Amino acid sequence: MPRGPKGEKRPADVIGAAIMVAKIATGEIEDTKIDPGKEYARKGGLKGGRARAAKLTPKQRSKIAEKAARSRWGKRANKTA
Repeated sequence: MPRGPKGEKRPADVIGAAIMVAKIATGEIEDTKIDPGKEYARKGGLKGGRARAAKLTPKQRSKIAEKAARSRWGKRANKTA
């Protein structure tokens, strides 16, 4: 059975997909089930970036931003050349 973009199982045929959509719409089945482990990791990831930014000094943040800008603009320069 094919899998959707998030790994969920989906019917391969059009009629099976239509029946599944109807069952989801009527509440007969749930669309997706969230994996508790993935949700826990996601919450930690959301907190991590903000916490890291708070710990950095302005000089460190500037250095990281300069590196990102060089990388970003360097890619664009290579594409046009």
